Amino acid sequence: MTFSAKIGRVAAAAVAAAIMFSTAGCGSNASDGASAAPSPSGDDVITVVASINQWGMLAKEIGGDKVDVVSILGTTNVDAHDFEPQTSDIAAISKASVLVVNGAGYDEWATKATTGAQSVVNAADTVGASDGDNPHLWFSSDARTAVAKEIAEAYGKAAPSSKSYFSQRLATWTKSENELESNMAVFSKNHPGATYAATESVAYYLMSDLKFTDVTPQSYAQAMLNESEPAPADVQKMQKVLTSGKASLLINNPQEQSDMTAMVTKSADEASVPVVDVTEQVPEGTTGLIAWMNSLISQFDKALTEDSAADDATSQSSESPSPQPLDSSSTGTAESSGDSDQ
Repeated sequence: MTFSAKIGRVAAAAVAAAIMFSTAGCGSNASDGASAAPSPSGDDVITVVASINQWGMLAKEIGGDKVDVVSILGTTNVDAHDFEPQTSDIAAISKASVLVVNGAGYDEWATKATTGAQSVVNAADTVGASDGDNPHLWFSSDARTAVAKEIAEAYGKAAPSSKSYFSQRLATWTKSENELESNMAVFSKNHPGATYAATESVAYYLMSDLKFTDVTPQSYAQAMLNESEPAPADVQKMQKVLTSGKASLLINNPQEQSDMTAMVTKSADEASVPVVDVTEQVPEGTTGLIAWMNSLISQFDKALTEDSAADDATSQSSESPSPQPLDSSSTGTAESSGDSDQ
């Protein structure tokens, strides 16, 4: 199946997963396992600007010491959908040797600021996504792999003498990504039939890679994808999904908080449905995209495992036989002895 076929709208079913985790990592100055590559020769450093820190982190992982990466939007305190760049942000974009953007309508302020002289890596163009598709592409294994290759190629063109260096870092990063996919396969084997609902479609691709089935009501999901408020009837449908036990867990995007999402998460809590927060931007302290994915998978596994254990305990408690009343004819009590004497 092509990536564009997998993209679709949020209403499509999603499912899959993995639980053994590799912690290959580094920070914004290194990479998920990419530190094994030798240092490049020469002093030239490629100036790279990423519209969002998800792709900026990957750009650094592939470029290592040979790139200087600046991510314009890099905090979970800002709603990416409402972000307005400053004049300095646009100036930085115009001066970049390599620009990495998401596309699919997510960061139009960055895609509109590109110039013909720049080398632009557009994640959406790379995988065939377009406006109206779910734009949270960094959660997709296919998209991460495709964008990593595009970034390495862009670097090779910008600094031909260091092309082998970038190729080695790409190979090391790809190995870590493959290990992540193996972890996903283990997760899905350990949690067959897992389902989820989401207050917002942020983790759609990750949940699909993990073989989860999306049980979010279609009308609710579509409204959120269109960045509009779901109708009261749609919210009620969502609450019913949670209270009826159809969802194994609820994915909540804390960057899209509202009175409506508060109602939904409250319904999940009251129905004992685990709630896992998933942000759009990479959380502070995260060492790389792959490390972030592994951390989220670990949280999903913990939520499902603890919820299953709680269900088992409840089931065993309800199945335990109730204490039976004593039969006075066989107890040997004073009352029965007296009766027999008579």
